[in-house]
Amino acid sequence: MIFGAVPVAEAEGCLLAHSLGHAGGRLAKGTRLSQADLQMLESAGITTVTVARMEPGDLAEDVAAERLAQALCGTHLRLSPASTGRVNVYTTVNGLFRADRDIIDRFNRVDPAITLACLADYSSVTAGDMVATIKIIPLAVDGDKVERACTLLRAATAVTVKAYLPHAVYLIQTQLPVLKSSVLDKTATLLRQRLAPSGSVLVREHRVAHDEAAVADAIRDCLSGLAEDGVAPRLVVMFGASAVCDAFDVLPQAMRLSGGAVDQVGLPVDPGNLLVLGHHGAVPLIAAPGCARSPKENGFDWVLSRLLAGEIPSASDLSGLGVGGLLMEIASRPQPREAGRPKAEQLLIGTVLLAAGRASRMGEAGHKLLAEFDGVPLVRRMAERALDAVSGPLVAVTGYRSEAVSAALNGLPLTLVDNPDYPSGMAGSIRTGLSCAVLSEVAGVMVLLADMPALTVRDLDDLAHTFREAQGLAIVRAVSAGKRGNPVILPRATFSELMALQGDVGARHVIETCGLPIIDVEIGKAAHIDVDTPDAVKAAGGLLRR
Repeated sequence: MIFGAVPVAEAEGCLLAHSLGHAGGRLAKGTRLSQADLQMLESAGITTVTVARMEPGDLAEDVAAERLAQALCGTHLRLSPASTGRVNVYTTVNGLFRADRDIIDRFNRVDPAITLACLADYSSVTAGDMVATIKIIPLAVDGDKVERACTLLRAATAVTVKAYLPHAVYLIQTQLPVLKSSVLDKTATLLRQRLAPSGSVLVREHRVAHDEAAVADAIRDCLSGLAEDGVAPRLVVMFGASAVCDAFDVLPQAMRLSGGAVDQVGLPVDPGNLLVLGHHGAVPLIAAPGCARSPKENGFDWVLSRLLAGEIPSASDLSGLGVGGLLMEIASRPQPREAGRPKAEQLLIGTVLLAAGRASRMGEAGHKLLAEFDGVPLVRRMAERALDAVSGPLVAVTGYRSEAVSAALNGLPLTLVDNPDYPSGMAGSIRTGLSCAVLSEVAGVMVLLADMPALTVRDLDDLAHTFREAQGLAIVRAVSAGKRGNPVILPRATFSELMALQGDVGARHVIETCGLPIIDVEIGKAAHIDVDTPDAVKAAGGLLRR
């Protein structure tokens, strides 16, 4: 291929290098210029164009990409039409993506003009996901080099998707007095969600004492159920009430006692270190780490996806997961490089005051946040109490009637931020507040509704004190008579999930699925009193103002 500028009169049959707009229309990059195209360019006053001139043996970009993609494509993959030198590759099933790095590296070294990019090996994929893309960089490429690259792809499997197999899955959870049954319920629900993409079914659950003999009996019971359940292959998943800390702890010992074997204790993936993998005959036994009670990606997901695809990872496979195995920094764990944890009183807590809603139930009576309590607008009253009780920065998120609400907060040491998308619901206001730079150094954030006039400085101070005593590693929630209420203090470890919230939802889903401890603080009826109607404002002692 010869690339460069040529007179328009000499460009017939060449490939246009750059899009051209002119009075007569537009020619797209890659257009093979016809005599009619040239006449149109000349009439527009264009005398030269930058083109690629094909040489004998060259292939146009789309032709080359299509040939390479056909050589690459295998089972459970489909191809997009070639366009601008690119063909995308999609999976047609839920499964485990596999990539042969050696073949792909050799392919990409045939010529810099010929490229193949794909997902990481062992990625879990869903039908319709793009898993790879072939791109020809110039407008044309040497056909011999394309054939060399095709030969590589035909000789070996560079990329493939192993479809998940539906498994009959048995769950064993051990119990200790400190572990709430609600945690076990949520663990089972989350496991069902993890199994759904493979069509696997949680066919039976055992809840037994945290004792190796009891767990071993449960394993044997699971293994005896083949004829009854009528589904194969099978998989046994165990969650311990206490984390595995030794190769001879309860769960690995139970595997041995049941007649099975332990293949690996520990995983170089964080979170997910405390995983145990064993087997009983052809049935894998997996003791999940505590972090697998959370939906966040962890080492359990990596091992589970392989098992569901029919792969049984060896001890060598598992010990080779360290590179890339640091999935996230765990805020709840001491870091070896740190000199020490901050003292409880040094933990900085921020506040996000949610003051953006429309309060549609108020009708024409006025804005509830501007209602006066003891002569002070409610939104200002809430901000002042938060400032008195919580040491860190306060961010007030406004939306509906933002100018009036902002004016009511005038003069207070806080950050005002407007959420123009407030009609979409509370999630947008939470995201808007957390995005403020003033909260970048806080250990946690109190999410405070601006329409709760019964909350006192003492209530907020009790919540903040409890959060500090927990070293910022737990969710702290206000309750009344044991029933959850508001406000709540959320640790920094939850911020990424909060930023993913959508719609008219608060933080409840994050609270219940993040896997962090929850500490309930009894503050009485104030945890449930908000003012959504004119009558509620009056009953709480407020005076409505328009």
